[in-house]
Amino acid sequence: MNSNILMMIVGMAVVTYLPRLIPFVMFQGKELPPFVQAVLKNVPYATLGALIVPGIFLINEDIMYGVIGATVAFIVAYFGANVILVVVSSIAALSVYSWLVGQ
Repeated sequence: MNSNILMMIVGMAVVTYLPRLIPFVMFQGKELPPFVQAVLKNVPYATLGALIVPGIFLINEDIMYGVIGATVAFIVAYFGANVILVVVSSIAALSVYSWLVGQ
């Protein structure tokens, strides 16, 4: 294996691991203020929203693909289905829509 590739892999491992390790070591045994805890609890939802919402509107030239897929996924998830069922139902709805639009 080329030594440059090996060094790149090691470098990527270090810069991926350090941001996870530093807060763990710095805040070990310390209690964060309630406001900071509340803000940090919302970070995963905000990140998911930032990743998913643009994809809904940019999935295809026909914006209805994203709207229909997201709507079906939200409805199925609202009723408590697991992730696999949410994804499969969204794919099925888009397959039906694609078949109807194609005719």
